[in-house]
Amino acid sequence: MQEYFLEKDRIYYRKNEWKPDRLTLVFAHGVSGSSSAWLPYEKIFADKYNVLTYDIRGHGMSKKYPKYEDYEIKNFVNDFHDLLTYLNISKFVLISSSFATMIAREYVKQYRENVMALIFTSVEAFEDDDFKLKIIRPILKLATGILSFLPFNPKPRGHVDYSKIKNSDWSIERNFADTRNTGLRPQFYTIRQSFLPGQESDLGKINVPTLIIHGEKDSIIPIKNAITFSKKIKNVEFVTIKNFDHDIHHNAVKEMSQAIESFIEKNKNVLK
Repeated sequence: MQEYFLEKDRIYYRKNEWKPDRLTLVFAHGVSGSSSAWLPYEKIFADKYNVLTYDIRGHGMSKKYPKYEDYEIKNFVNDFHDLLTYLNISKFVLISSSFATMIAREYVKQYRENVMALIFTSVEAFEDDDFKLKIIRPILKLATGILSFLPFNPKPRGHVDYSKIKNSDWSIERNFADTRNTGLRPQFYTIRQSFLPGQESDLGKINVPTLIIHGEKDSIIPIKNAITFSKKIKNVEFVTIKNFDHDIHHNAVKEMSQAIESFIEKNKNVLK
């Protein structure tokens, strides 16, 4: 895997040596993380597939933006489309984690012809009438308002080595590392997008093979939410990773990679 920057948007990305006869897998990470979350998967899949990972805006080594409006979902989607257009990637399997599942859902609505299949891991799935949202939304609105008045450091940081820290939903060590690396403004501005209303609209229009992988003990997005979410999508497969939480991409690499490989094999005729 080699490192690059898309100069137009200052998006950091990594890719292996491209081979035109191979299936392309594109990985998108969640809030506060970076492409380093996918390092184990690069090692597993890079010998068999074309692999692309990247840092979403405000994260890792990609450009940080100062305003709340900069972190609206449409801007993440535009960055992603710019990167794929630059690399001339027109057909691919999109693998997204947590917050990035929202980017994937919006992207496939706009560019259905490019997406051969969707793989959602630790899917962001909230019902609009969830009581918790009525509490969280005003808190996040207040927090992002306060942050807009605080000093902003636009300098990109780097990547967290997740192999050296404890990863779990409420790991102080991991959350501190992510917050320090991302910065409070990009982190909270991005998190707030997850809790906006109307996030599950148009799910019934997704008509590509779809896999949802979710941790049985996810304490951030309960598995019942993910199951409800899955029932709104056609042609979907649901895989539960037992005894793991929201951080399955860190902690259940073997189980996740096997589920991804199995899904690709089942749909190989569609993915040609």
